Amino acid sequence: MSTLTPVERRERRKRRRRAEVSRWAIRVLVIVLVFALGIALGQALHDNPKPGETTTLERTLSVPTSGNPASTVTP
Repeated sequence: MSTLTPVERRERRKRRRRAEVSRWAIRVLVIVLVFALGIALGQALHDNPKPGETTTLERTLSVPTSGNPASTVTP
């Protein structure tokens, strides 16, 4: 078993810390992504109409009363 020099020890600690920070960053990113997908799914389910519910569309048709005097169609 060999002894590590102070420089080698410091480098190992740096690498270990960097790897640990990377792992935590990935964990946080995954948690945020799952949370955002959950919110998106909840909004999509909330926005869709319930099955069996009737949806009615009502439009008003307006007919212009003044038109071309040579027209043969009378309102």
